[in-house]
Amino acid sequence: MSIGLIGKKVGMTQIYGKDGRSIAVTVVEVAGNQVVQVKTAEKDGYSAIQVGFDEKRESRCTKPEIGHCKKNGATPKYILREFHVEGEAPVAGTQLGADKFAVGDYVDVIGTTKGRGFTGVMKRYNFSGQPASHGHMMHRRTGSIGCRLTPGRVWKNQKMPGRHGHYRRTTQNLEVIQSRPEDGVLLISGAVPGPNGSYVIVRPAKKKQAKK
Repeated sequence: MSIGLIGKKVGMTQIYGKDGRSIAVTVVEVAGNQVVQVKTAEKDGYSAIQVGFDEKRESRCTKPEIGHCKKNGATPKYILREFHVEGEAPVAGTQLGADKFAVGDYVDVIGTTKGRGFTGVMKRYNFSGQPASHGHMMHRRTGSIGCRLTPGRVWKNQKMPGRHGHYRRTTQNLEVIQSRPEDGVLLISGAVPGPNGSYVIVRPAKKKQAKK
């Protein structure tokens, strides 16, 4: 049963391993995950659970949201996500925490990257730019984007300045360095997408190769 968790990125720090080397880790708060709904193959056509995270006051919810959660013995949440389940699924209302992952497990972390606003092509697409001296006046500009006669227009998907960032990204095969159910946090090796305080999804790694 490969159930993931929803969490909130707290920030990065470092801890020391048994061999004394420093390991950069991201702290992800996962306390408060709750099974809001159980979907079955007989009723819904597939087996999955809907997990909610981050308590939400009823005054900020719509009536359908409140009814959906109360029907399944759960409280309203800010974020809901589905995870496919193989085998027996936990019942609705079950609390999930950091104990779902053990030290040494490998996970994929899905998040939304930081928004960069309106940026130029050097920042957005890693263009090399144009000469910075000898009277040149277009240092960080795009350069030519077409031709007068053929094709006589700008092609679709031409890389140009525009809004950058705020993309959904997945970082794969990160190791769980520490699992602290009593504190409700996971310490995951390396960096994960998104700013501090953003929501992330932690799921078992899909592509991790077995060690030789």
